[in-house]
Amino acid sequence: MTPYRSYVICTSPRSGSTLLCRLLAATGTAGRPSSLFHEPSLDDWLERFELSADTDRDERDVLAEIFAAALDEGRGGTDIFGVRLQRHSFAFFRDKLAILHPDRPSDHARLEAAFGRTLFVHLTRADKAAQAVSYVKAQQSGLWHRASDGTELERLSPPRNPVYDAELLRSTHDTMATADRDWESWFADQGIAPLRLTYEALSDDPPATLRLVLDALGLDPSPANTAVPDVARLADATSRDWVARLRADLDARKA
Repeated sequence: MTPYRSYVICTSPRSGSTLLCRLLAATGTAGRPSSLFHEPSLDDWLERFELSADTDRDERDVLAEIFAAALDEGRGGTDIFGVRLQRHSFAFFRDKLAILHPDRPSDHARLEAAFGRTLFVHLTRADKAAQAVSYVKAQQSGLWHRASDGTELERLSPPRNPVYDAELLRSTHDTMATADRDWESWFADQGIAPLRLTYEALSDDPPATLRLVLDALGLDPSPANTAVPDVARLADATSRDWVARLRADLDARKA
């Protein structure tokens, strides 16, 4: 039996978490992780799980219903619950978790009260310039993920040509770096030693990274042997040009 009942992928956008989540879900044994608490909004959570927005109910009762629905979805019919948490909405998530489990002394204890014994996975992207470019290009173009067969997996706005914006890219670079530091600070504060993964290692060898997670969870790692990534890279010549320009911009800022 696995020593864990759940895992939390702690990350920031454009770090490969969609690929990792889809690989884990495809094993059929490791839950169905996704951004179940993506927006910092209780109304959004209620809509996400198709629950009643009755404002007369006690908030703790509402949260208990939301978390029960999240557990069911994140397990995906397996014994393990998986969820992806992005740093931008984590403060709101923590506040609501404290309301749900006010008797627990820490975030770590509250998370385990909600989800059972939890493995924390810190997925980062070492190349912050490339991460910033990927994020801004996705925002501008509207295309966030493409399948390996070339079809679109996720588009959030109509297509438009991306335009290099030095100020926005620098700001995004700094936001991504801050997210990493904030996660590290939280791990230290909570006494958590996460499983550390990188976008670069995941991108280079998806089955090997999947195997690391399955091993850490105490699950059979053999599904990693036949894992086939179904998310394609979106980086292109424009991305490479932007990364080079952004690095030059960042170097100039340091001078």
